Amino acid sequence: MTAFAIALGAGPAAAQLSQSSDAPVDITADALEVVNNQCLSIWSGSAEALQDRTRLRADVIKTFSKQQAARPGGASGACGALDRMEAIGNVYYVTPQQRVRGDNANYDVTAERIVITGDVVAVSGPNVIRGDRLVVNVATGDAQMQSGAKGPGKARPRAVIYPNQQAAQPAARR
Repeated sequence: MTAFAIALGAGPAAAQLSQSSDAPVDITADALEVVNNQCLSIWSGSAEALQDRTRLRADVIKTFSKQQAARPGGASGACGALDRMEAIGNVYYVTPQQRVRGDNANYDVTAERIVITGDVVAVSGPNVIRGDRLVVNVATGDAQMQSGAKGPGKARPRAVIYPNQQAAQPAARR
């Protein structure tokens, strides 16, 4: 965890969808499908969610809202606050401090966790970390880069970290 925090500048709220979680989420895509009885919105085709200065981009973004209790008389409940988001295909999660690429991502508002999977590459300044799965606790800033591989010569988590440079400085070429 220490190397990851140094490389990505993880602070207590550095990995949530936005550092200002009260800001509105602005979503756009080529097409939108809404499934009201599931409180589901499916944004497809160059989908992008923006919150404050943070961007989540993917081929498809699904947003799930909490379903409120059913009304008397059998009417189904209305959809409430955002519960989670799923990003599918060519995922990019970009904050002012870092850029993360992967195949899929899940942002669980209730669990305060973002999970990015599939050939994950996280970059902050010149520092780069690779693995199969990145799990970030947005409340604490704790993060884990994981891989299914074990042992030398396997595709285990790997990092290239420039310890004497600040994250915003480019590495000097040799």
